Amino acid sequence: MPSLPFRPLAVALRAAPLLAALAACAEPGAQTTHAASAGGSVPAAAAPAAPEPAPIPLVPTPDPVRGLYVNRWASLGQKMWQLIDVAKTTEVNALVLDVKDDRGFVLYRSRVPLAQQIGADTNMPMRPARLRAVLDTMRAHGIYPIARIVVAKDPLLAAQRLDWAIKRKDDPTKPWLDKNGKPWLDPHQRDVWQYAVDLAKEAVELGFSEVQLDYVRFPDEKRLAREATFPLANGRTRAQVIRDQLAFSRAALESTKVPLTIDVFGLTATDTTDMGIGQRWEMFVDQADAVLPMAYPSHYAPGTYKLKSPNARPYETIDHTLKDAKRRSAAVPGAGKLVPWYQDFTLGPPRYGARQVRAQIEAGYANGVTSWMLWNPGSRYNLGALEKQ
Repeated sequence: MPSLPFRPLAVALRAAPLLAALAACAEPGAQTTHAASAGGSVPAAAAPAAPEPAPIPLVPTPDPVRGLYVNRWASLGQKMWQLIDVAKTTEVNALVLDVKDDRGFVLYRSRVPLAQQIGADTNMPMRPARLRAVLDTMRAHGIYPIARIVVAKDPLLAAQRLDWAIKRKDDPTKPWLDKNGKPWLDPHQRDVWQYAVDLAKEAVELGFSEVQLDYVRFPDEKRLAREATFPLANGRTRAQVIRDQLAFSRAALESTKVPLTIDVFGLTATDTTDMGIGQRWEMFVDQADAVLPMAYPSHYAPGTYKLKSPNARPYETIDHTLKDAKRRSAAVPGAGKLVPWYQDFTLGPPRYGARQVRAQIEAGYANGVTSWMLWNPGSRYNLGALEKQ
């Protein structure tokens, strides 16, 4: 059982107005009061306007940054405190929380009107007091909190705002569905990106120190080209659309003064096309403060980099990926920092343990890439791969 989280009083007081607003979202009408009189109910006298609270101090960006992904269920349970303890005792100094996941659910009760309208914040939301305790504890120990926000893969929003969804070419009144039967948001739609921006601003106000956008792309299904229609393209390539939307998001979030980072397919570091998803390295690498290629060896086809099984050769796979990434970034002025995602899960042989995870980290170091993130969908990590503090 971890010790009780440290909660500085001054920080708690500054956060109170925002947390109160979040709590009020769970109780419609909670802020309306009336006084009884002979003539019936009358509004209570308005309280004096409270002074604008000072912004919550954010955790400075570590250099290097070394993080773990924390899924929604882990953040809501005991696992959250266990992962904070991992960050307190190892080289890990950052945790990536799912502020909006790929089902469209927001981690906590939100003040963003659209999230409220579609019920995105009603699936077992984290209580305001717990959110405050988590973020305060991370800040007290210098652990960098990152808000992961999924953009285009949001079946909840796509189902409720069909005008924002990708449409079928043979019947534009119906949404295109992926292999799982789920609709996707059309990356051309500016309102889709504005929703992510609004959630990002709220996350920063709560104390998250970085915004990480994921699924900044089109669906990765080849049939999309022949089955879907995109009336908002206006002659643009998919790569140009993603570049334009990232530029919009970056400008919209500039006032937060926190880094904007993006997750991209690992193979984009090597593939010279946009891979059909709108992610072409030279077109996005200068539109974020850091680019996080998901360089999972299990996701590379046999024969890639002339390796019979890239999954069985994690060091070599990462070595090739990062060499390509560094070479291509060097040719782009203003290219973002390179922070690769590494694989800490098993998908096909061999079984991944501490040795395979560490091999990826060491391949990064050999290429001068000292920052990294580890991904495990269940947030269960091979702690033996991590160096102790």
